[in-house]
Amino acid sequence: MHVTHLSLADFRSYARVEVPLDPGVTAFVGANGQGKTNLVEAVGYLATLGSHRVSSDAPLVRMGAERAVIRAAVTQGERAQLVELELNPGRANRARINRSSQVKPRDVLGIVRTVLFAPEDLALVKGDPGERRRFLDELVTARSPRMAAVRSDYERVLRQRNTLLKSAAMARRHGGRGMDLSTLDVWDQHLARAGAELLAQRADLITVLQPLTDKAYEQLAPGGGPVTLEYRSSAGEPGGVGGSGDSDDTVDAGGAGMAAGASRDELYGHLMAALAGVRKQEIERGVTLVGPHRDDLVLRLGRLPAKGYASHGESWSYALALRLASYDLLRAEGNEPVLVLDDVFAELDARRRERLAELVVPGEQVLVTAAVADDVPGVLAGARYMVAEGAVERV
Repeated sequence: MHVTHLSLADFRSYARVEVPLDPGVTAFVGANGQGKTNLVEAVGYLATLGSHRVSSDAPLVRMGAERAVIRAAVTQGERAQLVELELNPGRANRARINRSSQVKPRDVLGIVRTVLFAPEDLALVKGDPGERRRFLDELVTARSPRMAAVRSDYERVLRQRNTLLKSAAMARRHGGRGMDLSTLDVWDQHLARAGAELLAQRADLITVLQPLTDKAYEQLAPGGGPVTLEYRSSAGEPGGVGGSGDSDDTVDAGGAGMAAGASRDELYGHLMAALAGVRKQEIERGVTLVGPHRDDLVLRLGRLPAKGYASHGESWSYALALRLASYDLLRAEGNEPVLVLDDVFAELDARRRERLAELVVPGEQVLVTAAVADDVPGVLAGARYMVAEGAVERV
């Protein structure tokens, strides 16, 4: 799969830009702040319905404009499609496929798939659990676009449940009458049902991603591993209740094993029991304490957790290995993603730079951004665009 044409209107710094693209390597070169990352950010948005740089759509719309449009022509084998997204901050976004009538934005998921390498990837190793949860869930959705609806359902139910718990906590603190919490049982069921599906998908992903990540790390840093991925559940192991979540003192669920061998119904029952076990604490604190939204992916290098123990270079190799493993997985499942390397070579030493370039150069389409042309390894020869003052010109 590759993008053959990218068109932007009022997206970031661009009032309008048209960029024809070829298979193979394309490098966008320009000084910082000239808009080269905006181009690959738009491609990534089509794949995930989100940006790797900001958490909301508002900064993606050019100042003074009401909306932004991302349009891309995409080819997979003999099939060509045109996908379009209209970003409307504060209102519902809109989407079209092949200029047809309007569809839901999540209906475009799967048409474009990307694996993004960026300086922000270091947070996968050194950052908070939320960074690793997002990594898992975006990859889960890339493998199975229907999971976008499951994630949306889970987040909606979580918000509703938290609102109810917060109201109960406020009433309790102010000495008011106890609230009727009978509806909390219903929200528990909805949360556990969507949560069980998300848990099962995460567990399956970790099982297949583990050997690919270890292989990629060995390619980047020979002899430096092994690496292992372990799923830490806020709900604890079956038969027990986990900790507070979003911290390193949660109960270790023994990697993906807790969920990998369990059915959706078993996971549903386990989450229901965990929610019942912390009901009192949740009412006191006004927040949902267990569930996929408070779990973590523990990255180990050797016998130690990479976070807090891995050196800067080891952390970079680990983050790159996760991305390479993601690429290998998606490619093996039949729809090769676009590889995006956003200003990543400037962050790497010469050895890692060359190793990474050699590993990605066979990709069907590789998009690279760099502030300096010399930062792009020679093996990544291909089309080159200069980006300056809102203009994107092929050289």
